[in-house]
This record gives sequence, structure tokens and C-alpha cells, in this order.
Amino acid sequence: MPAPAPPAGCPPGLEYLTQIDQVLIHQQVELLEVLVGFETSNKYEIKNRLGQRIYFAVEDTDFCTRNCCGSNRPFTMKILDLMGREVITLYRPLGCTSCCCPCCLQKIEICAPPGVPVGYVTQTWHPCLPKFTVQNEKRQDVLRITGPCLVCSCCADVDFEIKSLNEETVVGRISKQWTGVVREAFTDADNFGIQFPLDLDVKMKAVMIGACFLIDFMFFESGRGQHQRAGVW
Repeated sequence: MPAPAPPAGCPPGLEYLTQIDQVLIHQQVELLEVLVGFETSNKYEIKNRLGQRIYFAVEDTDFCTRNCCGSNRPFTMKILDLMGREVITLYRPLGCTSCCCPCCLQKIEICAPPGVPVGYVTQTWHPCLPKFTVQNEKRQDVLRITGPCLVCSCCADVDFEIKSLNEETVVGRISKQWTGVVREAFTDADNFGIQFPLDLDVKMKAVMIGACFLIDFMFFESGRGQHQRAGVW
């Protein structure tokens, strides 16, 4: 029996995303990073709500970039399917992270398959709140993402709401999940959950995954928890 045809307009390798409304992203703990303190390439498991792995993500950066630029570093993130094929590529250029500076703000490009842009997430300047605009492959605004004024994951989850363009309707969220005192204090390995509408365009679901990685690096990627952003971001 021939395999069913993929949904129209679905990039190869993203067929499973059309069937789900939630993904979990779990960063792997790097023992060398915990013991020595050198920043290593981040690795993540992307899972469904049952905890079954559906993709694997690995950061592609060099030693100097990771340890000189820290969480501000530019990176390429390769997302592989269970067959080891690269199905999504994320590109984050070097940008400014200060809320006081409206120039050179953060952004990330999402490609699926590699080399074919399907969307972008760009930081929107705001003096108090972390805000982002989600765009499609034509750079047309599609959704907004708004985080809390106090970005601190101490003993609680941190929610970034996915909203309609007019910001009147919440359609989903990206949640940084509290993982316990020991893990939060001694590692920068984070867990995230992403919720989005089941009927959301599969390309936008891939863009939401990219947005999650950008949020992780901007707010929660800090060696041994020492410089995690807290208070007014």
C-alpha cells in the first residue's frame, strides 16, 4: 500500500507536526559544562505530549563563539528527524539584548527544509515587556508573542503568550518549565512546552519552535544559572 500523500504545502519532514497541538523541548544536561564551566553546544530533544521523541536539535557553533559571546552568540540550530535528516534549520544573527537599545534587536530565521525560509521571529522594542512579531516567509506579520515583565523562573513556570496580531486573543503559549532547585542552580539545561492551535499552518508551528529557541537563549541560557535574567528584563 503506498504511503499517504503529505498535506499540501507541508515541508518534507514536518508531516507529524500537522497532527499535534503541543510539543515539549528538553535540553540535555552536558556533564562537561557542569563540571568545568565551559559552554558546550546545546542539544535538545523535541517530544510530543506523551514524551516520545519526534525530533532532535543540535547547536552548530564553535568553541570561541560559545564562550566569548555567551548567550548573546549567533548560532545555527539543526533540527533532525528520527532518520537523522535535517528538516528545520534556525539562524540567529548576533544582536543586542538590552531593552534600552531599540537598534540591532534579536531575530531568528526558520528554514524548512534547510535553505528555504518559512518564517521569522523578530523582537519588537518595548521598555518593559519582551515582545516579538512572528512573520511568514513573505515577512508578513502573522502573530505576536508577549512575555512577562518579570522574567524569572524561580519555583514557577514562565509563560510567553502567543497572540493574534491585534493582541486581543491568546492562541497559544511558550512556557519555560520549572525543573527543580538543583537543575536550575547548577545547569542551564531548560525544559519548554509549546502549545498552538491544531489547525495552525505547519510552517508556523515550525516557526514557534524557532521562537522557543530564541527565547531560551535570550532569557534562560546562562552558565550554571548565575546570570539568568530576573526582574524587569
